[in-house]
Amino acid sequence: MRTQVVVIGGGPSGLLLSQLLHVHGIDSIVLERKTKDYVLGRIRAGVLEQGFVNLMEKAGVADRLHAEGFEHDGTLIAFDDDCFRIDFNAQTGTPVVIYGQTEVTRDLYEAREAAGGTLIFNTEDVTIHDADTDHPFVTYSVDGQEQRIDADFVAGCDGFHGVSRQAIPLSVRREYEKVYPFGWLGILSETPPVHDELIYSSSRRGFALCSMRNENLSRYYIQCSLSDSPDDWTDSAFWAELKRRIPKTFADHLVTGPSIEKSIAPLRSFVTEPMQWGRLFLCGDAAHIVPPTGAKGLNTASSDVYYLHNALRDYYDHGSRDGIDAYSQNALTRIWKAERFSWWFSSLMHRFPDQSEFDLKIQRAEIDFLRTNTAAQKAMAENYVGLPY
Repeated sequence: MRTQVVVIGGGPSGLLLSQLLHVHGIDSIVLERKTKDYVLGRIRAGVLEQGFVNLMEKAGVADRLHAEGFEHDGTLIAFDDDCFRIDFNAQTGTPVVIYGQTEVTRDLYEAREAAGGTLIFNTEDVTIHDADTDHPFVTYSVDGQEQRIDADFVAGCDGFHGVSRQAIPLSVRREYEKVYPFGWLGILSETPPVHDELIYSSSRRGFALCSMRNENLSRYYIQCSLSDSPDDWTDSAFWAELKRRIPKTFADHLVTGPSIEKSIAPLRSFVTEPMQWGRLFLCGDAAHIVPPTGAKGLNTASSDVYYLHNALRDYYDHGSRDGIDAYSQNALTRIWKAERFSWWFSSLMHRFPDQSEFDLKIQRAEIDFLRTNTAAQKAMAENYVGLPY
């Protein structure tokens, strides 16, 4: 086969890139190692920056997002029983939108299928060849039959454990990583959210987050040990611990119910540089990971897609290499700022095993400064709703 861009990875970043390329008349083929149902079964965050919403609009797939998504004009920060609100509208004039990543992915699949896009599932042994030449190609197998796709460019959107980053030689790439000494135990329940905005709560017992997918589907998290297993936590134990970690005014009104999904996610900050090698470009988790505090994972992937689809458009429309040559630098400038914000917010809200009494006092003073200082609130709001591309 022959195409202009091979997209490795059929998650939201790969699908969004493929759809945006289609809007610009650029052909692509998407390779996904799992089934479509498996991809749609993954539970992920649902806080979308306005930049992401704008890209969905540009891709022509934002109708359901606008109809079913919820705009949030702020968020609550709690420390034990003290609670205050960061007003996004007052500080930035921009809200965030609550719309599940599963729904984003579903909308993008429907759009690609409606447009006749080529989506190949259950791919194995995906290998990128000659990425550092003008004639890259990708081989893979389906049902034991090897296939080959020749292309102009390869976009690696296949996540942290994918093959794309590994295709860049170790002599070229450098990796930066911080592993946090705890994880998040999360559950999904068919219950109304405890509040109409997200609550980020720091307590003596650890961090908790009250989030939602819609008015009857809630997502809750508590900080836990990396040695924990979801099987260690019954639903009743989770609800009891969550109530201990959020302000009493919310704990008293929390509606509980059976979990329909329960999992533990470790927290990690990770960046690889550069994000391109020859005609291979990395997007999203293939190049960087943020801890979920602040909901930057999907949104940092979308900023990569923004830079890459514009660069490829300029290449095909105007013969300009400026965008593709500067892709890594442009993407990383914004990524490191998102990494900084996620690190700062994680450090602010969690309890660390080695924290001294001095550290706890500083943490409390930082939260109090955020509560009382308008400039600090503005800085947080600007980062939370998304820095400009």
